[in-house]
Amino acid sequence: MPQSANDNPRNLVIDLGVLSAELAHEYHAKAGEYLSSHQLLDFMTCPWLYRKKQLGLIADDDTPALMLGRATHVRILEGRDAYETQYATGGPINPRTGKPFGSTTKAFAEWAEAQGKPVLSHDNAELIEQMASGVAMNDEAVDLLLYGRSEGVIRTTYCDTPCQARFDWVHPHRGIVDLKTTADLTWFENETRRRRYLNQIAFYQAILAQVIDQFVPVHLVAIEKVEPFRCGVWRISDQTLAIARQENEAAIRRLRRAWEIDAFPTGYEEVRVLDVT
Repeated sequence: MPQSANDNPRNLVIDLGVLSAELAHEYHAKAGEYLSSHQLLDFMTCPWLYRKKQLGLIADDDTPALMLGRATHVRILEGRDAYETQYATGGPINPRTGKPFGSTTKAFAEWAEAQGKPVLSHDNAELIEQMASGVAMNDEAVDLLLYGRSEGVIRTTYCDTPCQARFDWVHPHRGIVDLKTTADLTWFENETRRRRYLNQIAFYQAILAQVIDQFVPVHLVAIEKVEPFRCGVWRISDQTLAIARQENEAAIRRLRRAWEIDAFPTGYEEVRVLDVT
């Protein structure tokens, strides 16, 4: 059994060499061989949803919002150089108005196609800079992200199941840091429950523990994507992570059983009772 995150927090030293460098598309290409946190969350939400994605019946569409989120992670976690290497920002200027063409115009589409990499409009690039500035205003967030390793990958066996995880950030002395964007920091704690963030990060913690034999601390850094771009930091309690880990492990057992009997229900096969009194 791995040690608790509280057993020796002052002397915690994580060997960042256990994390492999891997591009996002290389990591996602192994989704058929390894269970990820997102796949597990799909199964916990609805086994049939999980199965349809496995069969390719539901595609994970690459929406503009998802691309914006990825670009934000690169800008904040990997730095400006990596951000400018991976993304083109801006766009052509309309000579009649002196202002940028809109992202839905033909001129912008032609410019974007010529870049050879994902492009961000002026508005989205400015939004990302605002979020980066918001993170920089929070001393705790800056300290957590001061040094460490971004987007490191681990593959291991967990609950008798091949699993993989790609960590936003691992600090050698303060553990796992996961970056989230949110519309309103006031309700972020509710959002962590609704979006199962706690199960996600408990999965990350458990995967790392399989390799280093210790449950390390876990922090969430959340940044608003609207004014005033507030940034908050949460340390997830050991008890909360333990409960989420138990939920994850029970779900993995159900997933393994579902594969054995080839049964992936929706979870709504039976009549439910609705009583609002």
